[in-house]
Amino acid sequence: MIRASSPADISHITRIYAEAVLHGTATFELVPPDDAEMARRRASLLESGFPFLVADLSGEIAGYAYAASFRSRPAYAFTVENSIYVARAWQGKGIGGALLNALIAACEMRGFRQMIAVIGDSANEGSVALHARAGFEMIGTARAVGRKHGQWLDTPMMQRSLGTGAHQPPEDEPTG
Repeated sequence: MIRASSPADISHITRIYAEAVLHGTATFELVPPDDAEMARRRASLLESGFPFLVADLSGEIAGYAYAASFRSRPAYAFTVENSIYVARAWQGKGIGGALLNALIAACEMRGFRQMIAVIGDSANEGSVALHARAGFEMIGTARAVGRKHGQWLDTPMMQRSLGTGAHQPPEDEPTG
């Protein structure tokens, strides 16, 4: 059900994301990117060593999730930010939780130590609950930092340790 994404999934990923861009507040992007841009973004993440997963229900892509760098400076090298998008027809059916759990495991296998969820819109109670069930804790809310669909939007932030978290140093310290 949850697997690594492939180039063949791009049109499905683009469609799911376009729905979120046009009709939701999970992302603050205003214009949906096309297949070529989504393929470029996916390739960039994979080349940088981040996981990019899909929920494949017998050929129907119900959602996708990926991790990306939380910040670009080297000291943040062990911290990732997650993104999860589920097709409207599959929301509330456990797809998001399955994707998030698989993404957490994939990030732990890669040696990441912290995961940040930057949740678009404080009214997105489903995403907050999803992350809380996966062990994330609320660390703050940036107020009125985005404007979309004629309204100001807050951005809650949640955090979860991965693997041994901050309890022991990583094998390799970041450089640069």
